[in-house]
Amino acid sequence: MKTSLYSIVLLSLLVACNAPKKKNDVALTVEPERGYSTEKVVDNLDNPWGMTWLPDGSMLITEKDGRLLHAKDGSKTEIKNVPKVYNRGQGGLLDIELHPEYSENGWMYFTYASEEGDENGGNTKLSRAKLDGDALTNIEDLYKATPNTTRGQHFGSRIEFDTDGFLYFSIGERGNRDVNPQDINRDGGKIYRLHDDGTIPQDNPFVGKDGLDAIFTYGNRNPQGMAIHPTTGKIWIHEHGPKGGDEINIIEKGANYGWPVVSYGVNYSGTSFTDITEKEGMTQPIYYWTPSIAPCGMDFVTSDKYPDWKGHLLVGSLKFNYVELVKLKGTEVIDREKIAVDIGRVRNVKEAPDGYIYIAVEGDGIYKVVPN
Repeated sequence: MKTSLYSIVLLSLLVACNAPKKKNDVALTVEPERGYSTEKVVDNLDNPWGMTWLPDGSMLITEKDGRLLHAKDGSKTEIKNVPKVYNRGQGGLLDIELHPEYSENGWMYFTYASEEGDENGGNTKLSRAKLDGDALTNIEDLYKATPNTTRGQHFGSRIEFDTDGFLYFSIGERGNRDVNPQDINRDGGKIYRLHDDGTIPQDNPFVGKDGLDAIFTYGNRNPQGMAIHPTTGKIWIHEHGPKGGDEINIIEKGANYGWPVVSYGVNYSGTSFTDITEKEGMTQPIYYWTPSIAPCGMDFVTSDKYPDWKGHLLVGSLKFNYVELVKLKGTEVIDREKIAVDIGRVRNVKEAPDGYIYIAVEGDGIYKVVPN
């Protein structure tokens, strides 16, 4: 029996309507009605990489060049006794995070590019310290990636605690994509998990096996965003991809996220480095951006101050100078919206203990997002 052209067209439409969306087929809306304003609260910053808040509401801000600033009541004080930083390319003083029980123990954690070691150059290091007045004290080194290299790419790095008190931090693959990320006996291109004192959890995936004990996941490229989901307690990251192929991933113990064997991106020159986007044993992202937005910084909105945003994810864009509101239904991205359009190169975005969202902008300062 012949099939009519009408039947063929109708069947095609039905298939198209019922086909699952690809993980990047979500339209981007440009803030249809701006229900907020942005207010600069800290000015004259160069490259504000990390930010966190002390119990009195004042801010600690890392500048990539190695300065740690204490911002309070409109003024900034430079904190003394910060370890020497290897300030090269994307390396420098990176993220900062307070211990969940900071009010009781006073520990703060920071990542930075360090020259420690025998080789030339530097690599990412995690340390902790206490703040006494305007100086760091009780500095303890917790983890240092090796080997050093003079390459300027992909140091990571973000820090996050989970609900069980484990500390997670990221180190990029240091521009050595064909060696580091898939080798579990080498640092780089990994998410690491430690106890808060730097000791290794005995249930880490490679303890007692082949692989570095501190590694929790591998096959990562350059994770510059990390946040804990407010409901599930899972650690989410985003990967700063090549040309296209930035990813949002939920980290799972021992998972391989595929870089550079699988990717949705290409070389910056436009040439291909892999012809596959999926492979058995390699975890798929829950979302990827093509073209790349150059993501940096991320956080979940939990505050009642932004009812339309609550429960969704904020991601900064270095490339396009805005913050993206990634709307979620469970782990599925269902909508995307630009906020703070044209604010500048967004290096970080976080929700503070006061419930407001703050945006760190390169060559500018820190902005507070104030609902109208």
